Amino acid sequence: MRLSTRTRYGLRAMVDIALNQHTGPIPLSAIAKRQNLSEGYLEQLMAFLKRTKLVKSVRGSQGGYLLARPPSEITVGEIVRVFEGPIAPVPCVSEHLPEGCERAEVCVTRLVWSKLREQIAEVLDSITLEDLVNEARRLGSSELPCLQENGEYGI
Repeated sequence: MRLSTRTRYGLRAMVDIALNQHTGPIPLSAIAKRQNLSEGYLEQLMAFLKRTKLVKSVRGSQGGYLLARPPSEITVGEIVRVFEGPIAPVPCVSEHLPEGCERAEVCVTRLVWSKLREQIAEVLDSITLEDLVNEARRLGSSELPCLQENGEYGI
């Protein structure tokens, strides 16, 4: 299973907000700069996240984005599902609407796909943004969120 660029960048944006929202709403331009993403592309991602109520936006000169809930209450699984839809390594074992398959009742490999879906969902749902913030602070790596000279965290 391969996650889309949208999902990876969306997760990076969410971690960025979680790391930096202590200073107030995070401007889109600040996230884009720290993540090395175009503002236009990031704006599309933030629209998905706002529509699904994972972030909220604040208008005005001091505006930007904030998490809609505490980082401890937002899982990686929620974010992945915003961009990818239900977890489904193959269509016949999708979380929400498994597609019918004429071989479902005799399919030996369906057990593999079902267990794989369960494990993927379990891992993604067990990791919160707070876990990623803590990991970022612990690692302090230049490739992961790290404290910059201006006191903000970047990824």
